[in-house]
Amino acid sequence: MKVAYLGPVASFTHSGAKEAFPHEEMVAKSTIPDCIVALEKSEVDIAIVPIENTIEGSVNVTLDYLFHFSNVPVVAELVLPIAQHVMVHPGNESAWQSVQKVMSHPQGLAQCHRFLQNELYGAEREATPSTAYAAKWVSDHPTKLIAAIAPKMAAKEYHLKIVKENAQDIELNQTRFFVLSRKQVHIPLKQQEEKTSVSVILPNNLPGALHKVLAAFAWRNIDMSKIESRPLKTSLGEYFFFIDLLSNNANKLIENALEEIELLGGKTHILGTYYVYRIDTL
Repeated sequence: MKVAYLGPVASFTHSGAKEAFPHEEMVAKSTIPDCIVALEKSEVDIAIVPIENTIEGSVNVTLDYLFHFSNVPVVAELVLPIAQHVMVHPGNESAWQSVQKVMSHPQGLAQCHRFLQNELYGAEREATPSTAYAAKWVSDHPTKLIAAIAPKMAAKEYHLKIVKENAQDIELNQTRFFVLSRKQVHIPLKQQEEKTSVSVILPNNLPGALHKVLAAFAWRNIDMSKIESRPLKTSLGEYFFFIDLLSNNANKLIENALEEIELLGGKTHILGTYYVYRIDTL
């Protein structure tokens, strides 16, 4: 099978893909939507995309694309430890504290905000499609006094020198990744809790609509592990809600809760029911 991931080689998504599918063919894509589109067009069998980080929160482009443009199901969740390292071309190691620019994925820059403010204040920050993209760019431009924030495997892959390890704001930094596929997949890791992810559009002109929607889960004792609102992109004040539910032995109850929400006038969609797999080290 072919597995699409947010590339290039040595990104966090690439590392998660290799852990989950060690014997499958890896296909690098430039953006998160490109990963999902490749699956929709059957160019690949599986797509792996980031969905949420401990420090920076949800990856909005993933949430929005899955809601507005895609109907491929979520079949698994990977949780990876994230360590962000500052790296430069070896020729610039002695001058790294004078770098003119720091490049990384927006999540990488945000996760290292405190370090950048304290140690590289004044350096321009440039967002890139992925952390590995930033590392490769720095490697390809040795005369530029520019740093990248990227994983350790990117430094090894692109022959860069790490000048600051673990630059993220908190030590326990993790990212969730969705595994998307229309096929059954086998992941050679230990299964943990089962989740169901749903999207909900609230009923119109119903007082206490959000309370009534949440009550449909609460009185059935369905545990909710996440709720987030995102704009419907129609007009101001209109949102959809992305909800993660712990669905172990509760699938029928969840089905009944969604039916209740539909009867109230809301709209619901199940993105997938899946197991979580945690990767302890990379």
